[in-house]
Amino acid sequence: MSIRVLPPDLVNRIAAGEVVERPAAALKEIVENALDAEASRVAVAIRDGGRTLIAVTDDGRGMTADDMTLAVERHATSKLPTGDLTHIDHFGFRGEALPSIGAVARLILTSRPPGAETAWTLAVEGGVKGEPEPAAHAEGTRVEIRDLFFATPARLKFLKSPRTEANHALDAVTRLAMAHPQVGFSFSDDGRDRLNVPPESGDLFDARLARLRKILGREFAENAVPVDIIREGLRLTGYAGLPTFNKGTAQDQYLFVNGRPVRDRLLLGAVRGAYRDVLAHDRHPVLALFLTVDPEFVDVNVHPAKAEVRFRDPGLVRALIVSGLKSAIGQAGFRAADAGSSMLSAFHPMGGGHPGGGHLGSGHNPRTTLDAALAFQAPSPLGLAESLPGLSLPPGGNPRGSSGVEAEPQPHEYPLGQARAQIHETYIVAQTTDGLVVVDQHAAHERIVLEKMKAEMATNGVIRQVLLLPEVVDLSEVETARITARAAELASLGLIVEAFGKTAVVVRELPASLGAPNVRALIQDLADSLTEWDDASALSDRLDRVLATVACHGSVRAGRRLSVEEMNALLRQMEQTPRAGQCNHGRPTWVALKLSDIDRLFGR
Repeated sequence: MSIRVLPPDLVNRIAAGEVVERPAAALKEIVENALDAEASRVAVAIRDGGRTLIAVTDDGRGMTADDMTLAVERHATSKLPTGDLTHIDHFGFRGEALPSIGAVARLILTSRPPGAETAWTLAVEGGVKGEPEPAAHAEGTRVEIRDLFFATPARLKFLKSPRTEANHALDAVTRLAMAHPQVGFSFSDDGRDRLNVPPESGDLFDARLARLRKILGREFAENAVPVDIIREGLRLTGYAGLPTFNKGTAQDQYLFVNGRPVRDRLLLGAVRGAYRDVLAHDRHPVLALFLTVDPEFVDVNVHPAKAEVRFRDPGLVRALIVSGLKSAIGQAGFRAADAGSSMLSAFHPMGGGHPGGGHLGSGHNPRTTLDAALAFQAPSPLGLAESLPGLSLPPGGNPRGSSGVEAEPQPHEYPLGQARAQIHETYIVAQTTDGLVVVDQHAAHERIVLEKMKAEMATNGVIRQVLLLPEVVDLSEVETARITARAAELASLGLIVEAFGKTAVVVRELPASLGAPNVRALIQDLADSLTEWDDASALSDRLDRVLATVACHGSVRAGRRLSVEEMNALLRQMEQTPRAGQCNHGRPTWVALKLSDIDRLFGR
């Protein structure tokens, strides 16, 4: 077989296969060119999912007739003035997009530079370039792509439905709109407006939040925390959703490197790591993160569509994202996603009817139902320090006066209010200034115990308590081997175990924060969780998982009666504990209901 040089038209079509895999890819390249041209407004219109038309109009710098003639040549670009591929600070630097698109579609460029007397237009059809001609156009550029893939019809059968392709195109524009809030964007699909956001003004941080509110919705803006961390010349900014504000897929995770939207495995893995102990494994956070680095620190030329990047020090980037997100979530304290509206939808008037005029069935005693649900439980016979490990009474001990009547603080003195009742020995009801709070006592205490153990590990190590009678736990031979193989790591968490034959382990010491847990259940759960470990897992990740398992067993369980003092102590500790708004599995520890919402339930 002889070797031959391919003809230019075939080379361009091959290049188009790398750059223009679908209409959204072509659109992304054109919009990035508009951003490189310093446009303040970008208008996008598509038809038939981008098959028959993609039109992008901007008010950027524009091009002369000579510029347009060069722009449609392969490897022609204005964005590498020095030829240094290690210092790329533009988007469309390859110089392949326009000629590749022109090779498989009908491409029309119309542009006018600032101050020019006339605009110019140039057409490229199936790789055949025309001559520039005078045209009428405002300052800026309009790019029309008609009949995409008409020159390579085989590619058309790989496209999805027009609706699907339109959604991909909208996603590409949306991501660029997030990264550039100072630019206005509009997007119409078959004449229907699907995105229209004006340029945002003010500080970049505030502008981004305003843009994210318009794109991701008010709910995200109200349930997100700011992220801003700098380390060794790298800066991570943006907004991260609270763990309790999550989705079933990772579709709403928006990541950017130097303003470029990316879908990078390293970055996505770092996000998973940061949320690992505050989110269930099948749930995903919602966030928009912007990583700013020196152009020489990152290689954006490793993927044809520039969707992935390569960092000089990937470990530093991962550590920055994990620490930045954990710090932001921790600073949110006991805050959780607002669940008031969803709570309201779960309430129904008793016996049917509407809130203002509902009726009760015959023989129904509403007072009995209320007493059964909201009566205080009897105080726990145990002292607080014994019944709730890791908690302590507020200064002054039992808050009662000399008369024995409780000197009750007012609800406005505390964010989570004052305990009023325990429902079904599982939920604490507290009164706040403007409503009520319902707390899952096990979930809340689980987070408190976990954060206490983490703090101990970060200082002098987990405080241990020696069991007066070491406990022997029977396991299978495989489970025993798993536990003993990790004995050193478990010891760093305050759990001292030794092999006791081939089918049992003996537990000699436990973390003091756990109080008196069910040792057998704890060891069995650990043995089960160790099946998911592998030697390649980072030690910190493995320890986090074990800590979460241990903390779960050291927490006050549902079904445990608590005194008023114990309930209030739990609330006060929540207010001081990082990430107390969600348990170790990402479920909310408390929900709030405003008095105005309660009034609505009763038609007041």
